[in-house]
Amino acid sequence: MSSDPAQSTSPASNAMGVHNKAMTRRTATAALFTIVPAHVLGGQAGTAPSDKLHLAGVGVGAMGAGYVRECESENVVALCDVDEAFAGQTFARYPNAKTYRDFREMLEKEKGIDAVIIGTPDHTHAVVAMAAMDLGKHIYCAKPLTRTLYESRLLAETARKKKLATQMSVQSSASEASRLTEEWVRAGAVGAVREVHVWTNRPIWPQGLARPQQSMDVPKTLSWDLWLGPAPERPYHTAYHPFSWRGWYDFGTGALGDMACHAFHIVFRALDLGQPQRVSASATRVVRHELMNRDGALAIRNRVLPLPETFPHSSVVTWDFPARDAAPAVRLHWYDGGVKPPIPAAMPSGKVLPNEGCLYVGDQGVLLTGFSGGEHHLLPESRAKSFAPPAKTLPRSAGHYQEWLSACKGGPAASCEFTFGSLLTEVAILGTIAQRTQKSLDWDPRRMRFPNDPEASALLNPPYRKGWKL
Repeated sequence: MSSDPAQSTSPASNAMGVHNKAMTRRTATAALFTIVPAHVLGGQAGTAPSDKLHLAGVGVGAMGAGYVRECESENVVALCDVDEAFAGQTFARYPNAKTYRDFREMLEKEKGIDAVIIGTPDHTHAVVAMAAMDLGKHIYCAKPLTRTLYESRLLAETARKKKLATQMSVQSSASEASRLTEEWVRAGAVGAVREVHVWTNRPIWPQGLARPQQSMDVPKTLSWDLWLGPAPERPYHTAYHPFSWRGWYDFGTGALGDMACHAFHIVFRALDLGQPQRVSASATRVVRHELMNRDGALAIRNRVLPLPETFPHSSVVTWDFPARDAAPAVRLHWYDGGVKPPIPAAMPSGKVLPNEGCLYVGDQGVLLTGFSGGEHHLLPESRAKSFAPPAKTLPRSAGHYQEWLSACKGGPAASCEFTFGSLLTEVAILGTIAQRTQKSLDWDPRRMRFPNDPEASALLNPPYRKGWKL
């Protein structure tokens, strides 16, 4: 794997990098579908054994365990996790599935696998997915799709070339709430939208930390080298595994990478957004307050601590998107760590914003929704009274996991397949780089670089640890 992010600027990756409006609209509409059960068409209820997929799971101790359970109507034939104790309950649930520590060994031995479910930490999504896709396996992957932008671009391009069925784990992309929000915005509930504000209650894991100095013994049930995979060499510590890896640059993408895709998919579909032109961020820095004795009086000195290893306690990130046909340019704002946007002037007196949510600010009003759609509130009250909710025009889904399983069997593409999932992931990763640099970065999606900041461009495709490559 080269460290030059420009290596993926082939015509195919250029086309994907732009994600023009037509492609976004096709993805948004063609991928939304309804699966009709066989018994409705006169067939037998249920699935014949011969029609079942042979599934494998990699990283099945936490979220991956839930992904596998949602797909256990199929045949779960193999399971892989680097931590036997952490994944013990999942291993026990499927006693007929063969178990492995190394996904490479599993893929080599289990020739009959049709599809792979990936629930590992962010830093190993790409290597597992690429190894499986090279063998023609369909993929379900945790969000964000990858830890780096180059990885995300490559996975989407590979899935498209090989015509594989894919899905990123944005469960709300199949929800009724997300469809309703998209219909309301497209129907002009607030007129032309120029700003969107999204905020979350994350992180719920530690961020803004210094790297642990003490060493810990590696549990006998854990292969730490396999857990690290392509990430830099680090001593084992519970500050990373099994839960808090998300806050570290080496392994995760922080609150933004973890949660943005859950809210952004609605925004991108409703507004036909593609790649941004610019991204910027401001973030908290850890400050130590020191008491000093100065001429017999106490004084406080604030010292900013450099912690270049983890994402910040809280941040505000802004992306600028160009105008699309008659639609105006859009500014998308993200807030985490307890920070919220300003309360809209049209908000009733005494009301506060919820802990998570989304604001669509248009020239005729403001739409307040839940983080992943739903809970629609139009502001001001006069706009709520004059607006008639639109008819349901978008196709509904039989379910997030059902979409992917049907796609694996030759059905329509799932609603968050890798072309669309990669776009969401790329936008989130651009934001994480802005968090790390706290600069305003111009973005060139075709050449995959920040023209005004070569140092920030290096973060798009950092090198892998020796022995690992895509």
